[in-house]
Amino acid sequence: MRLLVCTLTGACLFLFLCLPSLGQTSSEASSAHPQKASEDKDPIAIVELGAATSWNFSGGAATFAPNLAAEVTPIENWLELEAGVSPFYTHNSTEWDTDLLFKKPWTISRKAEFMLGVGPEWVHLRESGKVTNSFSGELAGDFMFWPTGKRRFGWFLEPAYDYSFAGGHQQSIGMSGGLLIGIP
Repeated sequence: MRLLVCTLTGACLFLFLCLPSLGQTSSEASSAHPQKASEDKDPIAIVELGAATSWNFSGGAATFAPNLAAEVTPIENWLELEAGVSPFYTHNSTEWDTDLLFKKPWTISRKAEFMLGVGPEWVHLRESGKVTNSFSGELAGDFMFWPTGKRRFGWFLEPAYDYSFAGGHQQSIGMSGGLLIGIP
């Protein structure tokens, strides 16, 4: 299991340290035609509003939850930070998953981009009157689609893998998706 974790960590570090892809050159350098600054201006933050599902490898039914996240870009074409929360409710338990992902973006086209992220996740679980808190690691891919190319409104799909550092080392896979809202 340690080999798997080390391999995933090494692969993520390699991807984060890679040079930006060809499609990630700045719009000023790649455009032969001058455009208005307002058309080229990226949002200050992006809000992700949607739904999430998660399935634990040790069994049980898939759970569903609303999902809310905010994303900012501290280093253009190199680093994006995403903080999110998903409250999962079942018949006898409530689980709050809160994560902070460090993502490397790749621009596929004017209307699509992909990001690979890794980061910590805090899990607060209340089950049958017992409360537990644990830390996990999360690896996620993020596909973002902007129909108009202006990055004001769009949609996303984000598959994820979680590995708990608590006793039992539970593992789960999940998917979230929904709307993207760019904050100018």
